[in-house]
Amino acid sequence: MQRDEYELDSEPVYEVGEKVRLRKQIKNDGTFPGREIGEILAKKGDIGYVASIGTFLQSSYIYAVHFLDKGIVVGCKAKELESAEENHESDVTSE
Repeated sequence: MQRDEYELDSEPVYEVGEKVRLRKQIKNDGTFPGREIGEILAKKGDIGYVASIGTFLQSSYIYAVHFLDKGIVVGCKAKELESAEENHESDVTSE
């Protein structure tokens, strides 16, 4: 995404309830309460479900992903996710 391009100008890539897989490991950047900064919250390949969709700095979507096996909900960017649904049309592959 270029600086003058806003993700919010288009529809979200994923839908609430959609099964997604992490494309990278997610660590606590200090925004996840009750966990140490730098602690691994979810690992590459973990499967979760989009619980809600919010925005960040009025420029990009943040997907609240519920990882049922871990019992946590983690905010993820579209580039950190890929669909785990068999019929999903457009997986994010750039960046």
